Formats: sequence, structure tokens, C-alpha cells
Amino acid sequence: MTGGQILDVIEIDLRSIDGDIHRIYIDVFDSGLARKWLAALNDLLDRNLHLEKNYQFFGFADGDRSGEFLINEINRVIDYINNSNIDYNINDYFTLENSINEDLSINHNHFNLLHRYFEDLQGTTQNLSPHFLHANNEERWYIRQTNLLCHEFESWALSNRKKYTAPEWMRPSQLMCWINAPKFELTEEDFELFGIDTLARPLGGVFVGVNKAVGKHHWEVFNDEGKESRIDELTTTAMRSQTLAAGDFDIEWANDPGQHDWMQKELQDFREWLIQNNFDPDDKSLTIGHPQVGQVDLIRSFGTTDYNVIWNVLYKYLDVYSIQTSTSYAKFDYRWSDSDFVQRQIIAMGKH
Repeated sequence: MTGGQILDVIEIDLRSIDGDIHRIYIDVFDSGLARKWLAALNDLLDRNLHLEKNYQFFGFADGDRSGEFLINEINRVIDYINNSNIDYNINDYFTLENSINEDLSINHNHFNLLHRYFEDLQGTTQNLSPHFLHANNEERWYIRQTNLLCHEFESWALSNRKKYTAPEWMRPSQLMCWINAPKFELTEEDFELFGIDTLARPLGGVFVGVNKAVGKHHWEVFNDEGKESRIDELTTTAMRSQTLAAGDFDIEWANDPGQHDWMQKELQDFREWLIQNNFDPDDKSLTIGHPQVGQVDLIRSFGTTDYNVIWNVLYKYLDVYSIQTSTSYAKFDYRWSDSDFVQRQIIAMGKH
């Protein structure tokens, strides 16, 4: 979705390790879902909720949050859970060797298990597990990390493999998620912005945040469990449509694969997988894909549409310092590497 009337322009200041600022500009499309999303984003900014900077820049293969760093974090979280009062034991240990195959692809079986641990620990939005219900805020933070680190490592591994095999197809992206972000219900009108074709996202596309907390959507399950998988045999237990959204959003920094033969084949395989699992691939209410609500003005933000130039700039500014819309502003003057960052998040989780 491009062109048409612009509802608003969002300015995001990205910060370097030395404190320098680079500003990017997002044109917000004028649609029903975009209006609801922008109102939710303005509310997040007005309330100055906590931005999850440890779950933000994905697929930057040479960023500070490297594969080795993420593996160490996963094991640290498992160790905490096993020695806590959560009453759940994870008999598992992660290394790069048992997480990455010889061809540099991710060991999906191992990471499907990590996601299953999270599902057991948290349950679903409609049916939270006893482990989560009886946990304190610190324990809940660690439960949440089993999910976040799982997805972050999967994204890193994909880009790391592409770095050696097809560097133009590395998959960097930016996830903007706030702790305790209020949700709103998606309506039938909103479903029209979904669809299998929206799985191929344009460089600089901005997409509304949907259902990130619990569960996987159909496309994730297809990629993680394989095209021969069947619904009644899945490792994951929480596949669902995307019924809720928030002021959260994603920015796609990867090249758009949509018109390439290999992507078209993958989408066709996905359509066949859906049919074999008794889903209608043209049913918009399945909310498959990514509803686009805006677009980064690449020329205004970077002076170019060349992905190489854009990526080189972004690598220097992997920290969101502030966000401004026409009506709201918030500054986020902290970093995920701060010594008190985890405690900040735990405190934020206790606020409603």
C-alpha cells in the first residue's frame, strides 16, 4: 500500500553510541486501521510507557546483540527459571553448535522447543498458565524473555546465513514494542489490509503491531515447522489469528522479495499448506500477513533508496532516542545495555 493521502508524519530520532542523532520520517497512510493505530501510538507517547529496547533491532547480523550474546542470554534465562519458584524445569542448554546447522540455517526443532517452554510457562492471552499467574513481576519478566529471545535469535540466524549466501537478502527490521501497551480489537474493515501478498514487505514499510505477546501466526508456524507439518502434530500449541493490535509497530529495513520467483514459490507452498490444514488462503479473517499503515520517506530520511547506504547508516544508530507525531512526543533516554535496564523493565511491568 503506497500513495494516497498522508494522515501524519512521524519523526524518529535514532541515536549512535556517541550520542549523535539521525532522524527518519514516516508518512502515515490515511486508512481506518492507521487512524486507530496512530491514536494508540499517541497514547503510548503521552503516557511515556517503557520502550523495549532489548527487543528492537532485528536481523542486524553484525550488531552488538550477536548470536553468541543471544545464546548466553537464553541460557541465563533458563538458569533463572530453573532456580526460581516458578515450578517449571527446562532441561535444555543452548550453544551455537546445537542452534545453527552446518549450512548456517537455524535448528528449528530446538527453537520450537524453546517457544514451547514459553507457551507452557505463560499460556495464552485467554488462558494464562498457573506458572505465570503465580509469578511475581521479576519471574514474569524472565518468562517473557523465553519468547523474545527465541524470535530475536531466529531473526539473527536468518540474516547471518544470508550474509554469506545472499547478502542483499539479509532481513534487518525494527520492532517498536512498549511494555503494557493497551490493545484494541481488529474489526472486519481492518482485515482487508491483511493477506498472503502482504507477507512480502517493502523496504521502509511501517506495519501495525499485532498480537506479539503470545502465540504464532500461520506463516510463522509454516516456516518453523515445515511445509509437511500438520496442525494436530505441531510442537507449538498456540497458533491463532491476529485479533488484537496496539500502538506498537514494525519498520521493514530489508529488500522486498515479493516479485522474485523464489518468494512466489514459497507463498504458493504456503497456500497449499493452508489448504492441506483446512484453511482458506483467501480468508482475510485469518489475518495472515502484515497490515501496512505507513512508509518511511527514504529520500528525506537517507537521501537515497539504496539499501546498502541505508543499512550502513542504521548500523551506526541502533538506538531509538525519541518519537514525535503532530500531537505527541516522548524521549527514551536509556539503552538496553544500561546496568539498570532489566530492573527498569521489571518495574514497568508492574505498572498498569
